[in-house]
Amino acid sequence: MANISTLFGDLSGLEFRTLFSNGKMDGCLVTQPNTLATPYGSLVPQYEAEDMGRRSVKPIYFYKDGSLKSIALQSQTILETPVGSIPAELVTFHKNGSIKRVFPLDGKLSGFWSWKNEFALAGTLTFNSPVGSLSAKVIGMQFYESGALKSITLWPGQTLTVQTPMGEILVRKGLAFYESGAIRSFEPLKKIDISTPIGIITSYDNEPNGIHGDINSVQLAEDGTIEALSTVDHAVQVSLINEHGELFHPGVKNNVCGDERKVSVPMKVRFEKRRVMFHDNPKFSFDVEQCRFEIRNMDAATKEPAYSCAG
Repeated sequence: MANISTLFGDLSGLEFRTLFSNGKMDGCLVTQPNTLATPYGSLVPQYEAEDMGRRSVKPIYFYKDGSLKSIALQSQTILETPVGSIPAELVTFHKNGSIKRVFPLDGKLSGFWSWKNEFALAGTLTFNSPVGSLSAKVIGMQFYESGALKSITLWPGQTLTVQTPMGEILVRKGLAFYESGAIRSFEPLKKIDISTPIGIITSYDNEPNGIHGDINSVQLAEDGTIEALSTVDHAVQVSLINEHGELFHPGVKNNVCGDERKVSVPMKVRFEKRRVMFHDNPKFSFDVEQCRFEIRNMDAATKEPAYSCAG
């Protein structure tokens, strides 16, 4: 066992540490209570797993210059963040010392501890945001170095009612902001019609990335204009004037359970500098002014994905 001094206080009971080439500490595991003084209060690094739901990890990490990078806390602690008082079991920091990410829970998912077990422990949080006061069960929040809110990641089944440039939208999974406070992206709960440079397209992602809410299917420019969306309802016929052209459409795949159910694979449509691109493939990029675009309804032969294979 060893002791070491850091920029945030002394650590004792060290069991493991990794050194950068400059001799500063990368991370350490401690086996007894320690207290670190941070701009957000006194934090006690995790030194033992109190139950099978807690994750076994290095509880403290540092940047090369010795500043705090991340800390898993022994018990849930209230942090005074730029959006209000938020409980945390895991918190990460920018190099300048400002909060980067806050996770109210830091559970270890396994065959004995599922996300539903973790969700049952989650409390509803009320916090400030650029679109007003919001309330939901939150997996995590991300902040810019300035302290401005960058993104919110929601637990499955949680929603937020948000005023967007497209009107009031019920949002699931995630919501992200520019540093100015303008909405950067969101994940709609239901299908919404969005006006684009090539016409009105119904936007909806039937299988959104559930890892975090930093990047969502509906993406906006800072001025509120549409930058990208996903659709399972529309195909787009692209052609040069007086030419036949090419049809771009959502895909189809088998359901994950291997049954006969067919589900749609969303088509990504991106708008940038008077061009439209399909499937995020530069080969499928077209000048809005030089081409003709016809939006067509897709055949409704597919169904929503099913993740329970029981029955």
